[in-house]
Amino acid sequence: MSKVDTAWLRMDTESNLMMIVGVWYIRPSITLEALKERVQARLLQYTRFHQLVVEDALGAQWVEDEDFDIDRHVVAEVLMPVRGKAGQTGQDALKERVAELAMEPLNPAHPLWQFHLIEDLAAGEELGSSGLIMRIHHCIGDGIALTSVMMSITDGGRAPPKRQQQPRDDKDWLTDSLLRPMADLAIKAIGAAGSGVAKSVEAWNHPPHPLDSSVDMARIGYQALNDVAAFAFMPDDSHTQLKGKPGKKKCVAWSNDLPLDAVKAVGKGLGSSINDVLLSCVAGAIGSYLQSKGEDVEGKEIRAMVPVNLRPLANSYQLGNRFGLVPLVLPIGIENPVERLYAVRARMNELKGSFQPVLAFGLLSVAGLLIKPVQTAMLNIFAKKATAVMTNVPGPTAPLQMLGSQVERLMFWVPQSGDIGVGVSILTYAGRVQFGLITDSTLCPDPEGIIDRFEPEFNKLLLLTMMLPWE
Repeated sequence: MSKVDTAWLRMDTESNLMMIVGVWYIRPSITLEALKERVQARLLQYTRFHQLVVEDALGAQWVEDEDFDIDRHVVAEVLMPVRGKAGQTGQDALKERVAELAMEPLNPAHPLWQFHLIEDLAAGEELGSSGLIMRIHHCIGDGIALTSVMMSITDGGRAPPKRQQQPRDDKDWLTDSLLRPMADLAIKAIGAAGSGVAKSVEAWNHPPHPLDSSVDMARIGYQALNDVAAFAFMPDDSHTQLKGKPGKKKCVAWSNDLPLDAVKAVGKGLGSSINDVLLSCVAGAIGSYLQSKGEDVEGKEIRAMVPVNLRPLANSYQLGNRFGLVPLVLPIGIENPVERLYAVRARMNELKGSFQPVLAFGLLSVAGLLIKPVQTAMLNIFAKKATAVMTNVPGPTAPLQMLGSQVERLMFWVPQSGDIGVGVSILTYAGRVQFGLITDSTLCPDPEGIIDRFEPEFNKLLLLTMMLPWE
């Protein structure tokens, strides 16, 4: 197992499991036996899904599970109404079950994934529908990789290439984990300004001339030192009710879909990116929620750790984790929606050209070499400086078909590390934008209070954009 994946494997705590949880709404209903056959035929072509993990003093190894049983990994699920909650809907029961499963560890004696099929999610409807809850440990892959892999079980899904599905850990892991991604991936991923920086980083791998190389190295070194200092001396978040010691129970919520075309139109009208618009809505929703709880948020900011993909999308079928992290400051204390949007845009622009995603990737590589207590202390650098983990994953642009039925909705929830108690997930699917939220029940027992504010915050920006001069 690579050093980065080993770091994610060891990051489980009593309060936060490093497990990606997702839900598919499928209509008409599908059967458990049909799902098992599809998973066996398609998903198991990826070797990681029939291998277990064995840890030793030197790290971790992928080992074939000689006792693999599909019935252990694809199971039936029946939603039961929660006692004492009169009038609970099927959707409420689904939220409760997803929250429970997010804190239920996967069996380490077998491959670290499990699918739970609710065959009849909407009993009484003419066609009926199914719900598929997916749980996959983060050490198997990141969001970009797993999104690509999960497409393989849909109708028309492609099998993985017979060539290398998982990059082997290079003996010179520092070059593989830090320098090559910096040269080949990170600059493109974070949109570094100008070709000079990219050329300089490429020169690090392939120095053309000793004198030229030294000048380029100095320039890159200066930027890297600045980013290391930014990590080390990062100030603490503003204190809010969302930051503290998490417990051992989760709550999940999801929002109504937003039309992607409307988000694009707002971004174009206000001179911002789609990401700027969505992140501004998140900041506004959190600020409004805290105000409703009696908290004064004026002038306050919180930090979210945002993953940045370091893998070429052409290689998204390759499992494992190939992403860095950047700390994004969310201005929750700015009430004016346009002012807040431009503040978010300015903070995103500051991150362009930064090597922080690659440095974070290198830090995770180093952490994977260390014993667990030292790794935990090292990775708490991220957790202590942030209130939330937030990710934005581009999903399929057209509706998916599964066993002849349509996948009507995709949702997923990002795991949190250390003492972080809030996870915000944004997924674009078939022209719609979906927000998902997972929170620690001690720090935020009512995530609906945040998620229900996303759409109103967007509508404020939409209204103001429509008021602009049309010419």
